[in-house]
Amino acid sequence: MIPTPSRILVARDPVDGRKAIDGLAAVAELHLREQPLDGTCFVFVNRRRNALKALLWTHGGFVLVHKRLERGRFAWPTSEADRTTITATELLALLDGLDLSSARKLPR
Repeated sequence: MIPTPSRILVARDPVDGRKAIDGLAAVAELHLREQPLDGTCFVFVNRRRNALKALLWTHGGFVLVHKRLERGRFAWPTSEADRTTITATELLALLDGLDLSSARKLPR
């Protein structure tokens, strides 16, 4: 249902959980200095890190995915930069509650 994005950017800093599509697109454009219409998936977390939102432009409109945890918090990737690029597999692991900092990739 949701196409595979060209890139997945995880914002380091939390955003206001009340922001909807327009607010998150503005954060992507003004704070991250990215074009929200280029097919990049932007992933944001709230201050308490118990909810995240992913924003993706598809053909003719935005898709907004919201996940809220009933217990626990998301293990948010840390970075010196204001964003981190992750893969689709890492995004699925993040959504499942896995800590990406302790995960290691097997050599191919």
